[in-house]
Amino acid sequence: MKKVNNTQVVLSILITILSLCAVGASMVWPKGEDQPYEVVTLHGDTALIQGSGLYRYDTVTLASQVIAQDHVTLFIGVPLLILATILARRGSLRGRLLLAGTLAYFLYTYTSYAFGLAYNALFLVYVALFALVLFAFVLALMALDIPTLPESFSPRLPRRLIALFLFTLGAFLLTAWLERIVSAALANQSPYGLETNTTLVIQVLDLGLIVPVSLLGGILLWQRRPWGYLLSSIILIDGLTYFLALLAMIIGETLAGVQMSTGETAVVLLLVFFGLGMTVTLLRNISTPEKAPVKA
Repeated sequence: MKKVNNTQVVLSILITILSLCAVGASMVWPKGEDQPYEVVTLHGDTALIQGSGLYRYDTVTLASQVIAQDHVTLFIGVPLLILATILARRGSLRGRLLLAGTLAYFLYTYTSYAFGLAYNALFLVYVALFALVLFAFVLALMALDIPTLPESFSPRLPRRLIALFLFTLGAFLLTAWLERIVSAALANQSPYGLETNTTLVIQVLDLGLIVPVSLLGGILLWQRRPWGYLLSSIILIDGLTYFLALLAMIIGETLAGVQMSTGETAVVLLLVFFGLGMTVTLLRNISTPEKAPVKA
């Protein structure tokens, strides 16, 4: 019975330390007396730049989103990573799946920071976190004995209900982003959210990764395929933290004076509520002993 090896533990410790440094710096960074100011973007639109703090070169909208995400990382992401590493170190299958899902959240977060934020003093920290989390995530997947996963779950697991939730998650993101992008293209305008960026980084991650993995995970789980259990676990855990972060972003943008869609806010609240229920249900229905077989 193999436990999480020392390399994975060291990577988790480094990710925890650097994440705390990153979010801590954003919260204590001197604000100064500079006020937000307008700039003209590459597409000829106007955007309001934050002008102060660590994210002073980002727009007011993006800065409010990232600050909210930092709080989610601090109060939810880091504690989950510590808990998952401890459980996985003890040989817990729940811990291993929780670790993979939590690392997926960190990978999504710091990929978007490294590629999507305006250059700031923590750029190298974001790059280091991106690299560390990527390798830690790969190691977390390699440590699982994927073919045996269907046997590790109770027959009472509501597979089809979870699969339907994953289909809903994928469909929501697909519809929301395509509506913004296609409608802007038809109107020959810049899509909402582009602002000073040269491309839509979040939409690349969502449409290129989250949506297809959600749909594929749902299909494979419906068919009782081993990868369906793994992908569903990762998407549920990552998706829950993702939508908690999205909810925090909505609150942050509202406090910053950005007008938000009531309909999208309501959908995010529902996804957080049902996502939490589906995640707890999935983890509770692991039926094998906690110290499950893993790959060498």
